[in-house]
Parts: sequence; structure tokens; C-alpha cells
Amino acid sequence: MTNDYDVPYMERTRLYYEAQGYSIPYKWANYRKTPFCALTKPLAQSRVGVVTTAMPDTAQGRAERKLYSNPATSAPDSMYTLGLSWHDTVTHTRDVGSFLPIEALLAIQAGGGIGDLAPSFYSVPTSYSQRQTLDEDAPAILDCMKSDEVDVAALVPL
Repeated sequence: MTNDYDVPYMERTRLYYEAQGYSIPYKWANYRKTPFCALTKPLAQSRVGVVTTAMPDTAQGRAERKLYSNPATSAPDSMYTLGLSWHDTVTHTRDVGSFLPIEALLAIQAGGGIGDLAPSFYSVPTSYSQRQTLDEDAPAILDCMKSDEVDVAALVPL
């Protein structure tokens, strides 16, 4: 049972798939070989990389659903979020900092709270394909973070 205090994404997703006629309940993606580990150095000496599920804005509006690596020197004024999975009846995406905290991390860096921000942030829109998420998107993000020598990943979904 859900309550009215939280946005019941998991329950809504399960009910959505059930209403579509799927006979097997939705199974949430998991990756048992996730390379999580304890920090090897203090956060104040670590490089932080950011991953968001929003896409970069384009002159044409709709961006292609794929992995993007974008300069993290400052936050963009906007990101493309239409058609992506987020609870648009209880929130909005006009505040880019709420799902892409580059400016906040730069301020934390300036105060010595993190070593530095990775030169890029990574953007991968939500996909309902667990195979794509596990076999393509996650390894590609990991490769980008290794190239940028990221120590800590901040995952910020819409």
C-alpha cells in the first residue's frame, strides 16, 4: 500500500504495466556487479561526476535518446525533459539545478567540499529497456567516468 506523502513511482509503474495487459509484473532493473566501493580518498580530494536522465536542448527541440557527454563548466539554461519519465503533475523541470546540480557542486568545490567537478556531465534519458540500461548505457557511462578520472558519481534522475 502506498501513502499520500510520497510520489508512488514504483506502484504507478507496476499498475501502468498491468493496465497495458502485461501478464508478468514489471521487474525493476538491478545490476549485481555494480562497481560500488568505499572511497579511497576523502571527498574533499575526489573528482565528482554527475549523471542526469534529462537530455540536452537542441535547436530542433527533441534530442535523440542516447548517452551525451557535455561540458560541466557551468549548467545549461535548460535541458530537454518533455516525453521523459518524471511526475509532471506534481513538479516541473524549469529549475535545471534540481536535476543537474552543477552550480551547487561548483560552489561546494570552491568551498573545499569536493576536490573538483569532472570536466563533463553525462546525460542518458530514461529507457524502459533493462537490457539497454544494463548492457549499453551503464557500461558507457562507466567508461566516460573512467576517462574523466571520476572518483564519485552523483546520479540525479528527473
